[in-house]
Amino acid sequence: MNKASNDDFQVPDLPEHPTPDERAEYVILRLEQFIRDGRTIDEGMSFKKWQAMAKTEIAVAVAEAENSQDHDEINSRRILFIAAAAMITIGFWGTAVSFHDVGQLAAGLVCFGAGLALLFAAGHWRVRKWNNRRKSKERRKRLARIENLNKRIKRLESDLEKEEEKLEEALRKRRLLTTP
Repeated sequence: MNKASNDDFQVPDLPEHPTPDERAEYVILRLEQFIRDGRTIDEGMSFKKWQAMAKTEIAVAVAEAENSQDHDEINSRRILFIAAAAMITIGFWGTAVSFHDVGQLAAGLVCFGAGLALLFAAGHWRVRKWNNRRKSKERRKRLARIENLNKRIKRLESDLEKEEEKLEEALRKRRLLTTP
């Protein structure tokens, strides 16, 4: 089989921080490139091959988007954690130093409480991320089971069709034998 040549088609590079539209356009161009590179002169690319390539390319694009989001989230959490630690430290020492002055004591307690609230928010992000990761694993397992079930159903359908053909053939032979 000779490959159809189309050397003038090039997929542009993806920018460093692409928008969702740029990422979608990139995936579409990559899929077009798969079709152009995978076809032959007399026929196109097989659908199963294209489907596998499309699935891989979309998975890569989604993973890259999640990684860039995770990187931004990590920086935000660091800043929040540092701010919480600073607020707790200021509040603790402000409270400790100002036991004799009620006004300053209240300010120290407010700073300490604000720091604890920030620390709670940073911890909540961590718990939420763990929960999302756990749910994602469960979804992957469910999808794998569904895919396995679909394959088994298709195999059973195929077996039933073959059995139906055999039974119809046997019925046809019996009719031929019983007809005068």
